[in-house]
Amino acid sequence: MSQHIAKPRTTAVILAGGTGQRVGLSIPKQLLKIAGKAVIEHTLTTFEKADSIDDIIVLMAPGYVPDIEKIVAKAGFTKVKKIIEGGSTRNETTERAIEALGEGLAEGEDLNVLFHDAVRPLLGRRVIDDCVAALERYQAVDVAIPSADTIIVTRTHGEDGEFITEIPDRSRLRRGQTPQAFKLSTIKRAYEVAAGDPNFQATDDCSVVLKYLPDVPIHVVAGDEYNMKVTQPVDVFIADKLFQLASTAAPEQNGDEAYRELLTGKTFVVFGGSYGIGKDIAELAESYGAKVYALGRSTTGTHVENPEEVDDALSKAYGETGRIDYVVNTAGVLRIGKLAETDNATIEEALKVNYLAPVQIARSSYKYLAETKGQLLLYTSSSYTRGRAEYSLYSSTKAAMVNLTQALSDEWAGDGIRVNCINPERTATPMRTKAFGQEPAGTLLSSEAVARTSLDVLLSELTGHVIDVRQQDPTASAGTASGFEAALASVLDRQDGVA
Repeated sequence: MSQHIAKPRTTAVILAGGTGQRVGLSIPKQLLKIAGKAVIEHTLTTFEKADSIDDIIVLMAPGYVPDIEKIVAKAGFTKVKKIIEGGSTRNETTERAIEALGEGLAEGEDLNVLFHDAVRPLLGRRVIDDCVAALERYQAVDVAIPSADTIIVTRTHGEDGEFITEIPDRSRLRRGQTPQAFKLSTIKRAYEVAAGDPNFQATDDCSVVLKYLPDVPIHVVAGDEYNMKVTQPVDVFIADKLFQLASTAAPEQNGDEAYRELLTGKTFVVFGGSYGIGKDIAELAESYGAKVYALGRSTTGTHVENPEEVDDALSKAYGETGRIDYVVNTAGVLRIGKLAETDNATIEEALKVNYLAPVQIARSSYKYLAETKGQLLLYTSSSYTRGRAEYSLYSSTKAAMVNLTQALSDEWAGDGIRVNCINPERTATPMRTKAFGQEPAGTLLSSEAVARTSLDVLLSELTGHVIDVRQQDPTASAGTASGFEAALASVLDRQDGVA
């Protein structure tokens, strides 16, 4: 009878020993905030949520360990087991990690270990899983992507500057990324051999294995173009925009009983609940046992642009049920036309309904949602990343919804309030029909599909996210396009119109 051999544990080592000098900061760049969170928090979140990772060790720049301890405590990262100071060089930091990883190991026991730069916050879980899977066969694994640029080799000739000496074949060139993954025994042995070299120095760990354990093959896993390293000032800007563009998958619930269990006794306040997506959300939530207040101009006479009416609606819901768990705002107006030809009344209406109303709804909802640790759900449009001719008012206010979402999710995190934003593609709603007339059947997303995804987001632990909902998703009734590929597809589709 064959004996079952347990898989080795897999530990992610987050290398965060760098400073912020190259990006012009007085603090380590891994503590810089991007999309409302410290860079390292985004990185830790990815490993925390990766099923293939068992635990995490952080090697932090000297003097900043307490900062990481606060981030870990606030975010509730359960996989982070150790936070220790890194060394003065990358090699010294890795050596400290190897020593920490070996503590408590039984004789003959091995580990899978993934070394990852803290300042690569856009790492996808696919790359992590591929690295761990590769360690079932190989002792050393690198991550790389093809080079889109031609690489030249140069030599300096005094004051005359640099001259090309070689142009390698680009088809064989790769750009290295992290994680770099190893059997602990392998990387430990490589560093032990390297210790005997008085001229030892290396900028990454695979090069240590390559030089000092030449008989160990290093397998290459396909990386990801989005797995960029925040090193230069421009990287901060690019990473921030990529996070803003990124969509997130909403976790699905397990059938009607799960919805009913989670929603029974909860209170919803839906602004824009007269028709379209808002009406569908209200009916769906009510069907699962929630107490729903669906408010709209044509049904309850509620004008979202009037702060007093917003306050009164929330106060009434709270007075009658004693709680408000979810506040949803789908109210909006779509006015198409050239700005120079738009009258003041139209401009004022767009600003009041599409921007000032959500701001007031958020402000008035705060005290109620803080009490229940609830969620505010806002809505944007696929035009938010790039305004187009004749949509200046609509697209600019919808871009503001994304920024408002990200700002409030950070501002309210300490109060346990979640804030998210739904980004549906072109959707069959009365507002769209009024603006564009009847469109070919099958070309628009159904408002019911958006409502179902909205409900999944409300029941999730997500906060600060933009959730794309796209018609071509195979699970359109509750599905979302996730990841940066979906964001790119959404950008490319924007020539077709707005949601």
